[in-house]
Amino acid sequence: MAFDGLFTIAMTTELQQLVTGRISKIHQPNAQEILMHIRAQGQNFKLLFSVHPSYSRVQITNETIDNPAQPPLFCMVLRKHLEGGIIQSVKQHETDRIIIIKIQSKNEIGDDITREIHMEVMGRHSNLLLIDPTRNLILESIKHLSPSMNSYRTILPGQPYIAPPAQNKHHPLEYSEALLNVIQSANESKEIVEQISGFSPLHAKELLHRFQNGANRVEIYKEYMKEFEQGGAAIQIVESGGKTYYSPNELTHLDGDKFREKTLGDLLDRVYFAKAERDRVKQQAGDLERWLQNELNKLKLKMKKLQKDFEQAEKLDTFQLYGELLMANAYALEKGLKEVELVNYYDEDQKTVIIPLDTRKTPTQNAQSYYNRYTKAKTALQKIEQQFEITKDDIAYFELLLQQVMQASPTDIEEIREELMEQGLLKARASKKKKKLLKPTPEKFIASDGTEISVGKNNKQNDFVTFKLAKKSDTWLHTKDIPGSHVVIHSDDPSEVALLEAANLAAYFSKARDSASVPVDYTVIKQVKKPSGAKPGFVIYFEQTTLFVTPDEEKIRQMKK
Repeated sequence: MAFDGLFTIAMTTELQQLVTGRISKIHQPNAQEILMHIRAQGQNFKLLFSVHPSYSRVQITNETIDNPAQPPLFCMVLRKHLEGGIIQSVKQHETDRIIIIKIQSKNEIGDDITREIHMEVMGRHSNLLLIDPTRNLILESIKHLSPSMNSYRTILPGQPYIAPPAQNKHHPLEYSEALLNVIQSANESKEIVEQISGFSPLHAKELLHRFQNGANRVEIYKEYMKEFEQGGAAIQIVESGGKTYYSPNELTHLDGDKFREKTLGDLLDRVYFAKAERDRVKQQAGDLERWLQNELNKLKLKMKKLQKDFEQAEKLDTFQLYGELLMANAYALEKGLKEVELVNYYDEDQKTVIIPLDTRKTPTQNAQSYYNRYTKAKTALQKIEQQFEITKDDIAYFELLLQQVMQASPTDIEEIREELMEQGLLKARASKKKKKLLKPTPEKFIASDGTEISVGKNNKQNDFVTFKLAKKSDTWLHTKDIPGSHVVIHSDDPSEVALLEAANLAAYFSKARDSASVPVDYTVIKQVKKPSGAKPGFVIYFEQTTLFVTPDEEKIRQMKK
């Protein structure tokens, strides 16, 4: 990772296209993100600010983020001061990871006002502040810092804005004699990081590697800095040694799988969006995930107990045998015996069996007692077998729900909650407003040949995709004997390419996402049936063919509509 001062230089250049743009909408999807909709140069942009401790960034995003029904306080303050405002400038504070966006807006009575958004990209110390530059006052911030938390700078509404402390390093774009000396003498990345501001170890190592390929270090350094100032010469992601690295420029010192992106926003979407989405879901569905796991644990414990009861109930044949042997030999037995040894006439070798007796009962009464125990065990065995099947189905259902939560978007989570409430498994949350039931929204993908593919991300969507959205002649796919999504190819004669790509989707949106050679069944929709009384998402299907695919995340990204 490398959202350092140099990356911020490149990002500032990319964000220049927003200058003169009008802020039309502001949303706060969660406690750590702000999304601004901006109309600039005849285009619509989405500007994302994130203060997440691991995924902090500012970028133009192409991804869609769901918003809460009620905006938080910080969002309402931003709307009051910035909605309808015009972006006048986007600048970087020195070479720090701080981007300042200056906005010309109007107050409640229509007078012009100037406001600034300060985005500080600093890991767990990241923050987003709304500043009144005319008075140098903090109007609001996404995180508050009291004097007891930070003695150097207080971040609270009404407090003067103080920039983070300077690092006392050489400015990378001011070619002082001291900077040139560092460039000429540095042999380790640590020397560059400690003496030149803006450099992370990644970009310091890249610079040293480039020095090896030329004699004039100063010219190589200037050319490297020019690439950042221009917004990046070769925007690249490198996956090497199980880690992901990214930069606005080519990382020549790293070996591994390399991917190019057109913009820095696309790069950050690729690196962070899926991780950040999973984090959003955890914030929204942490309680649901825990509840599902607890229910699953209870069901598995119930299954173990049923297994023990089943083993006990299976002894019913022994009770029947004891009863029959006692009845057959009742004439020869006396009352008061503790046990009796009788020949088992069902045994080929005529072996004897020892039968425990109740001394208070006659032989006939003891026989009847064993018959009664046989009848009870037989009834119990039937009930246990029924419970065994019900519990087995419940475990499969909860495992499917847990897998769906793990791969869900925030919208999908609400649909899963609704499904559980409709079945009486989860209590409805108290709400003042009556929530309007919306139609499920399955995810859409486009195959390489242009064929449209729909994917259900939860049981409500699965039923909708299979039984409402699809035609009888469409092709249906699902992982074989593995919890996963219903996938539909909207074509009565899909190409081999579309079939393989849809199978890839079925494998990716299943419990086998991280496996290789995942079996995927496919058949026509008319061969897919829902048994009467079956749980949501459960189907049976016939006349299927099986494909084996290995999920490819890159291919999924390309197909996403």
